[in-house]
This record gives sequence, C-alpha cells and structure tokens, in this order.
Amino acid sequence: MLRIAVAQFNATVGDLTGNVERIVACAAEAKARGAQVLLTPELALCGYPPEDLLLRPDFYRACSRALADLATRVDGIAIVVGHPEEHEGRCYNAATVIENGQQKAVYRKIRLPNYEVFDEVRYFESGSEPLVVDIAGVRCGINICADIWEAGAAELAHGAGAELLLVLNASPCHLEKHAERVEVLGERVAATGMAAIYCNLVGGQDELVFDGASFALDAKGVCRMRLPAFEEALGIVDYEHGHLRSADMAEELSIEAEAYKALVLGVRDYIGKSGFKGALIGLSGGIDSALTLCVAVDALGADKVHAVMMPSPYTAQMSLDDSREMIRQLGCSYDEIAIAPAMVTYETMLAPLFAGMPADTTEENIQARIRGNILMALSNKTGKLVLTTGNKSEMAVGYCTLYGDMAGGFAVIKDVYKTLVYRLSRYRNTLCSGAPVIPENIIVRPPSAELKPDQKDQDSLPEYEVLDAIVRAYMEEDRSPREIIAAGLPEADVRRVVRLLRIAEYKRRQSPVGIRITPRGFGKDWRYPITNRYQDEF
Repeated sequence: MLRIAVAQFNATVGDLTGNVERIVACAAEAKARGAQVLLTPELALCGYPPEDLLLRPDFYRACSRALADLATRVDGIAIVVGHPEEHEGRCYNAATVIENGQQKAVYRKIRLPNYEVFDEVRYFESGSEPLVVDIAGVRCGINICADIWEAGAAELAHGAGAELLLVLNASPCHLEKHAERVEVLGERVAATGMAAIYCNLVGGQDELVFDGASFALDAKGVCRMRLPAFEEALGIVDYEHGHLRSADMAEELSIEAEAYKALVLGVRDYIGKSGFKGALIGLSGGIDSALTLCVAVDALGADKVHAVMMPSPYTAQMSLDDSREMIRQLGCSYDEIAIAPAMVTYETMLAPLFAGMPADTTEENIQARIRGNILMALSNKTGKLVLTTGNKSEMAVGYCTLYGDMAGGFAVIKDVYKTLVYRLSRYRNTLCSGAPVIPENIIVRPPSAELKPDQKDQDSLPEYEVLDAIVRAYMEEDRSPREIIAAGLPEADVRRVVRLLRIAEYKRRQSPVGIRITPRGFGKDWRYPITNRYQDEF
C-alpha cells in the first residue's frame, strides 16, 4: 500500500523561504500520519504565477538553492515539489521528486497553456519525456496541470509503466470550474485505466484565486477524495492494488458559497500578502458597497476595516440609516464626511469656465471624484487600502467614474455581475444568526448612484437581467451581436450595450486589479485594443 499526502497549501509568489517552511511543515505532518509521499501544487516552491520573475536568471538560481535546502530538511518521506527549473540554457515548469535528501528525478511539463490567464509559452520550453518513479513499490507517473487537459502526457506516463498518476496543479477558480477539472481528469483516467490524484493550489494572487478543492479519482473515475475549497488542507489517500481509499470527502459548494468564499480569500490574501494595514471602503447605502463591506470584514476582521459615508445633498436619508445599521451589525469603525462644502468650492472655482453651459454628468462626476480624493487621503494617512465597489455590469458599460468611484487599490466585485451581487447579498444574510447584516431596504430598493435628484440606474441602462445577459454573451462567449439578438435579447439594448462596452475600454484599462470569478474577467484574459475602429456586424 502507498499512502499519499496531498498538500493543498497557500504559497506566496516569491517567498521562497516561507514556501519551503510550509512544505517542510506539511511533510512533517504527512510523515506523522503515515504517508510515504507528499504531493504539492504546481510551482509550490515559488508560488504561481511568478510572471516576469521568470525572465530573471537570478530567480532560477534562487529557486535552485531553495530546492536544495528543502531536500536537506526532509527525511523519511518522498516529496513531489513543483518549481521553475533552468536546465542547459532552457527554462521549464518542473516537478522534482525528492527522496532520502536527494533530488531523485525531474519531470518537465509537456503541455504549456497559453490561453485565458496563462502565458506559459512566454516563459517555458515544453518537456517531452514522461517520468515514472517507484515510491514504496508503486510506479507513479507525474503530470503538471495542463498536461491532463488534453490527451498525450498522461498516456505517455502510462506507456512508460505508471500505475498511478500524481498531478500537480495551480488551477485558478471560476464558478463551477471544479466540475470541469473532474471531467477532464476523468477522461485521462478512462484513457489510461490509472487512478489519479489531483493536488491544487489554494490562495489569492493578484486577480486570481486558487480554490484548492483537490481530489482523487479511482481507475473507474469515481471520486474517492475531495478536500475543502478555499482553505488549506492536508488530505490522505491510500492506494492499493489499483484502489483508492480516503476519509476526506468535503461537501461541494453552491455557486453563491463558491463566489463569496473566492471574494473573501482574494481580499484576505491581496491585503495580507501585500502588507497593507487594512481596508477602506466608501459606503453609499447601496448594495454594491454593502456586499464589499461584508466581504472585507469577513476577510480581515472588523478591526481592520474602516467605512466612510460621504453624503451629498442628493443622498437619501434611507441610505444613511441603512449604512449606520450595517456598521452597527458588523462592528467596524466608521465616519461620515459630508461633501457639500467641497461641491460648493468646485462649483465656485469652475463657474467662470462653465458659464453658459448646462449642468450634466460633469457635475455628477465631480461628486464621485471628491469622494475618491477623500478615500485616497485617508489611505495615505492610515496605510489602509481603498477597496472599490464597482461590479462587472458597471465596468462593462463604463457606468463608473474615472478617478472617482474607480479610485482605489483593489476591485473586490469587479467580476461579479449585478444580478449575482443580489444573490450574494442574500446568501451573506443567510450566514447571520440574528438580524440580516445587509438591510432588506438595500436589497429591494431600485439601485441609484444618487448624484442627482431621483436618479435610478435604469434611467441610463437596460434592466440588469438584460444587461448581464448581453455582456456575458458578447464578452465571455465571444458571440456576435446578431447571434445575441437571434437568441431573443432586444436589438436596441444589444446595440446600446455593445457600443458602451467598446467605448469604455480606456476606462477599464485604468481600473484597479480585481478578483476574477468568471471564465473571462476584465483583466489578464481581456485584451481588447483601446484605439480600435472595428465595427461589429448586426
């Protein structure tokens, strides 16, 4: 029998010393639990993705030293550890098997992803050879992440004599991604007849969140182990005569729980790993800032979150009341700063230049920019990071103010459609033992920027159900406008949304990085030109 420990842990990019310590600690726990081999995630030694650190020769040398140090510090258990490798002038995404203090063998990733958020062809050469190692009498094949997403690498390992496949992964989440992973690994299992163990990274790295949710499939494709999503875990799997056994079988999450946990982990790791002292949030009395505040408090603790309400003459009393109630429930610090004096000052300063011109969105945007200035001033003084509150629906069509509500360091719900914002808000309220944290008023009232009298979002935008469907089809699925119209969405709305989406690109390019939870977010995997005269066909 071979006992395998699956180390689903939170590596930090570039923290070689810290990551080595985590692997050593996991190895000690695995050994104490009787494991003979420890499986770690892809590039666990340096964190994933290291991006252009991989263009620096010194980075490879530092990783090589860290790998050698790791080998000397682990005894009595084999380790399969992911790391970048420079070998004979070529760079690889590699996994080394360490046993008895020695680097026993190296596998070099064969399939290099170069789509969505992945740029591995920019950094690495492809490996070409399978690796099969004998661990406690079991012939283990090694694959790395994209190797299993199409035929080839797993079959090579099987052809070289492997009976069990160990897969190192750094697979970022999007909603329902886990089911895709199980499906593709199941295809490799069916093609080879091998059981397979999938170890995935967990943690936030800039806009990406890795959800863990490591799992194991037996030779019939039946799931025999599943670790929790969005948290560190050390799982144990026993392999004997082609069969897998494990006591670890975490529950699968609802879409709302998956999305919410991803946002919480993304905020916690972005602020924690970057060294900020906490978070600042401009609270408006609307649903977007309410959800963002809940995520921040759940991620960091109420003591590290400060909310600021900045009412204008157009702010409804209901907005103030609901914001105060949220603060009472959550227990974070809070200030109210009226912006009317600054609005008067701006009006006086600009009056000579605006003479004879009617008021328009310019005056509305000034209010948003006053608020942005206040938040950034507080950020400078306190060392806390401003979390912006714009959602994906708004980002898509530019329903946001450059240097106003877009001002900040991290966009928590940047990839959350407005329709999902409502679902997540109701989900968060189900986690409360007492009164709802997000007041019902905030959820049911018509959304408004409150920048002029009686303003409603739907004065300027289609209903959010329609808007989100159009954006999803055009932006995530690359469907043409005529296909979207043929699917039943109103032509006038499709024309309007596609036009707004295109002309807002210059704004989005200046927005803060934000957490990605869909198959395509406005970040690493959206690269449309700003200067662009292509016209879609209708």
